[in-house]
Amino acid sequence: MTPRAVFARMREHWIANETTFDGDSLAADVVLEMPFAAPGRPARIAGRDAALAFTRAGHAALPFRFDDCRILAVHDTADPATIVVEYELAATMTATGVSAAATFIGVLTVHDGRVSCWREYQNPLAIEWALQTAAS
Repeated sequence: MTPRAVFARMREHWIANETTFDGDSLAADVVLEMPFAAPGRPARIAGRDAALAFTRAGHAALPFRFDDCRILAVHDTADPATIVVEYELAATMTATGVSAAATFIGVLTVHDGRVSCWREYQNPLAIEWALQTAAS
């Protein structure tokens, strides 16, 4: 699978409100990076088992359901195994029914059809604002 096809699969998982990754989608030595992680949150997760545990726990704790993932742009890089994706996730708070959205940038590297690196740039302040707005 190409990086674009892998991201399309990630998008499908988000919209279906499923965990982003499964064991088949990740390389054994996968690295997840969140350079702008909120305080107290990890900025780097290494290895398939650790990545699956992290994403499953995060998914289980979500106070919202994803409604859409709008792809704003996909940029090819000099490395055909890597793309940069600009996207927006829209979600609805399950307790209140209020919707909000936040934008992200992801750098995805795929080898042998599996994610070897997923680096997600998010704005924790914007996400916190969206969650607070949707919760009230």
